[in-house]
Amino acid sequence: MEKSNVYFTDFRAHNGVSVLNKLEKLVKEAGIEKIDFKDKFVAIKIHFGEPGNLAFLRPNYAKVIVDVIKELGGKPFLTDCNTLYVGGRTNALDHIDAAYTNGFSPFSTGCHVIIADGLKGTEETIVPINGEYVTEAKIGSAIVDADIFISLSHFKGHELTGYGGCLKNIGMGCGSRAGKKEMHDSGKPIVHQENCIGCGICQKNCAHDAISIVNGKASIDHRKCVGCGRCMGVCPQHTIEVSNEEANNILNRKIAEYAYAVIKDKPNFHINIVMDISPNCDCHSENDVSIIPDVGMFASFDPIALDLACADACNKQEPLPNSALTDQKPVCMDHFINAHPETNWMSSIDYGVKLQMGKKEYQIITIK
Repeated sequence: MEKSNVYFTDFRAHNGVSVLNKLEKLVKEAGIEKIDFKDKFVAIKIHFGEPGNLAFLRPNYAKVIVDVIKELGGKPFLTDCNTLYVGGRTNALDHIDAAYTNGFSPFSTGCHVIIADGLKGTEETIVPINGEYVTEAKIGSAIVDADIFISLSHFKGHELTGYGGCLKNIGMGCGSRAGKKEMHDSGKPIVHQENCIGCGICQKNCAHDAISIVNGKASIDHRKCVGCGRCMGVCPQHTIEVSNEEANNILNRKIAEYAYAVIKDKPNFHINIVMDISPNCDCHSENDVSIIPDVGMFASFDPIALDLACADACNKQEPLPNSALTDQKPVCMDHFINAHPETNWMSSIDYGVKLQMGKKEYQIITIK
């Protein structure tokens, strides 16, 4: 079977060649110029970072991609959809403020920010896919309206999906607020109350008033809970988890189906930056220290091969001391499962292959 090409370059910079120069060379060698960008609207899907988080990608990386696309005649814009949880990105005004605060302004990146699902997260386009879990994906309208789709993802850990990379950035990130709710509805978290200290942090971070503190212990009302998992990430005792492993697998498969809905009918290209590899999502208003050393930058037309190549590269690294990987005993040789033992990140990869989004067989082409 023919393997997918995944292009890689490290973060070494010398002889007047910066990391940003290397990123430009990487995407060009990976073939981004094969896409006809002339007078096309180009959605660059990125995570702008929750205010307070410092692990998100710097806007300098986005500017490189913007400049390449403009050089090729395209009309790029940076985009994301609004969030379900309490925070700085639940509506377009706050979301744009967050983006600007974190440096993603037209002056620093060379293009505008468009929140794809609009002011209140309701501007969605229904994309029929007839998937096993999702029949109609609810995608932010500006992303559907774009002629070309580019993902620029920060590769890191994630408390629900194991890792957050290309598939997560596309699938969950491009879903409208209703789409995000649909993806999360497969599983609801539970509190192991014997370890709960009743601090109330989970309650403060629940956007749906689903958590109460009763007799000094947190309790989750599953009638109100949408399963977004925000409480899991903020719990200082690590005492909240999804009630069963299958729920996480279904979440990963729904994310893959949403990613398929985004890219199935338009030219697409994908870049993962594997650095500041925090254990949790950039949706948190804080970030823990990296669990492994920085690895490098990857690019491919195949989102499945890209994510798998990045995960494989991460798992070859030694864990960093005083990180989430040293908080508990390892259960296997996989850093992402060790950071979040209840997750199974391969379920998204396997299901993406089933959807014919890409291949698990890849070859690394190193760009100096």
